Amino acid sequence: MAKADLRYNRNIGIMAHIDAGKTTTSERILFYTGLTHKIGETHDGTATMDWMEQEQERGITITSAATTTWWNFGGNKYKINLIDTPGHVDFTVEVERSLRILDGAVATFCAVGGVEPQSETVWRQADKYNVPRVGYVNKMDRSGANFFEVVRQIKEVLGANPCPIQIPIGAEETFKGVVDLIKMKAILWHDETMGAEYHVEEIPADLQAEAQEWRDKMLESIAEFDDALMEKFFDDPSTITEEEVNRALRNATLSMSITPIICGSSFKNKGVQTMLDAVCKFLPSPLDTTEIVGKDPRDENKEIVRHPDSSEPLCALAFKIATDPYVGRLCFFRVYSGQLDAGSYVYNTRSEKKERISRIFQMHSNKQNPVECISAGDIGAGVGFKDIRTGDTLCDETHPITLESMDFPAPVIGISVEPKTQKDLDKLGIGLSKLAEEDPTFTVKTDEQSGQTIISGMGELHLEIIIDRLRREFKVECNQGRPQVSYKEAITQPVEIREVYKKQSGGRGKFADIIVRVEPVDADFEGTGLQFVDVVKGGNIPKEFIPSVQKGFQAAMKNGVLAAFPMDTMKVTLLDGSFHAVDSDQLSFEICAQLAYKTACAKAKPVLLEPIMKLEVVTPEESMGDVIGDLNKRRGQVEGMESSRTGARIVKAKVPLAEMFGYVTALRTITSGRATSSMEFSHYAEVSNALAKEVVAEAKGRVELL
Repeated sequence: MAKADLRYNRNIGIMAHIDAGKTTTSERILFYTGLTHKIGETHDGTATMDWMEQEQERGITITSAATTTWWNFGGNKYKINLIDTPGHVDFTVEVERSLRILDGAVATFCAVGGVEPQSETVWRQADKYNVPRVGYVNKMDRSGANFFEVVRQIKEVLGANPCPIQIPIGAEETFKGVVDLIKMKAILWHDETMGAEYHVEEIPADLQAEAQEWRDKMLESIAEFDDALMEKFFDDPSTITEEEVNRALRNATLSMSITPIICGSSFKNKGVQTMLDAVCKFLPSPLDTTEIVGKDPRDENKEIVRHPDSSEPLCALAFKIATDPYVGRLCFFRVYSGQLDAGSYVYNTRSEKKERISRIFQMHSNKQNPVECISAGDIGAGVGFKDIRTGDTLCDETHPITLESMDFPAPVIGISVEPKTQKDLDKLGIGLSKLAEEDPTFTVKTDEQSGQTIISGMGELHLEIIIDRLRREFKVECNQGRPQVSYKEAITQPVEIREVYKKQSGGRGKFADIIVRVEPVDADFEGTGLQFVDVVKGGNIPKEFIPSVQKGFQAAMKNGVLAAFPMDTMKVTLLDGSFHAVDSDQLSFEICAQLAYKTACAKAKPVLLEPIMKLEVVTPEESMGDVIGDLNKRRGQVEGMESSRTGARIVKAKVPLAEMFGYVTALRTITSGRATSSMEFSHYAEVSNALAKEVVAEAKGRVELL
């Protein structure tokens, strides 16, 4: 692909809270760009992007679907790689990995609901990956729609700098168009053509003063980031040209200083074309990210830079693995530099192996269109990989590079599963391993003590969908146990101990002696795992045995001393020790460290930690007392109450996950089905003594029963 063409490429995602209209907006984009000839709807299960049976039945998005389409704007043909992401917090990984490889995003908000909890989550994820975005206020036709209130919430709740470049003409059932503040023209959609056609006319007289006021606000916002525009704005704003506004607004959007805000009603087909124009005008092309920085796999400290150019060595990131019934394992990737040809070999820096990619596709939802190659700045999918995981870097073997991978949240809930019949046993194993390959937040493990297969995920809905997929895609019927919370263990005070491991047998014996201090990690320690410090002086323990001590503690942390739950973080300082010239070896020191872990943790006042969820309930005023009373019974802490614009009350609380199973059903009962809730993981917190005893007794009881 010629370098000039990349200016007309847009890799974008649609991100939002549940039910803000992401999939409906994506369907309209496909229709207006000519990719589909019939509009699909989520509510009747015909949406192109929601292709899974479960998505069509439930009317929600579960996996992010990718598609490629074209849009004519300003005399040029723009290629748009579009990813429709889920809004439900249980599938947050889909949003995370999509944003990692996108250049820009359309943040969709509901004109009635405004900024909702999951809107905040996806906004933070986009900030984390520096993804510039355009704000799209959807559902302007619904009763209670208020464009300016949503703009205020974007500023106050998200801490963003929203800049409306349109204002609506009418609202609710009278919403018929928008005023373009850049061109100062009115755009009106034709109801009789289902909104497919629109015409541009002068601004209605009753809106001229308001439009001028918002145009001045827009110019003032943009002028802050453009000195030339600032001068003109103070001298004579009427001399500012449309090109100057567009250029300054694009630069401010790319630097993430401003978020242009537009509005529409995707369901009524109003506003989608102007949104596509805004995507082409203001969101980045692959060339706007001038370089991507990676590490040299042979030297961790050496940085390597690649540019979005097909003539450079290949560099691509695998961001999603999907199992397709017809082509097998499908790997979605974004090419950052070079070109990936069908039938060629690529090098995977994680597995350190070469893989041949037999076929390459440009995706359209769950259909594949074969292509010969995918070039820099483009998104595609390939088959033929034997060993591939989400976050792997694919590159040229002679020019290796490792891109930063993705961090995924740890699962918070698990259930045991077993096949209903013996003949399903193998099918269950295959199905679970394929699903775990696709989804990094879904894990499968065998409980060593009970022999049960435990599957863990991000929430009840997540595991429900997994079991549903096992039934439909892999034809496996499962019995499932009660949901189990993923507890963790931690120590609360420092302990110093000496551990000696001696074993004498007929031949050579085993000997290791270590003195360690075990304590909670330092306040500035980031992430999880073992913080290991070696302060041994004078060679009392030979250097080659010290990594074995570290390895022993790391392995032991998988099982805590209270009820074998994992220990997330711990600091170990190796103070001193001794060795035997003949009997000491690496294994002796590793076993000695594992014994020291058990002894020390038992003395270091171990505690149990449980996942705490951030909950937001929108309830009618009259049910609020019942909702709060119910949360108190569930050990919840109410953190705040607000009034929504529609007169409902918003209750924000932190509640232990252990108390939240079946909450959606209980909430419906309390409020006669009028309240809604959304929940996401917040943090781990210590469990009270009485409850900890119950959890430990139950965990040990499960093992004794077997």
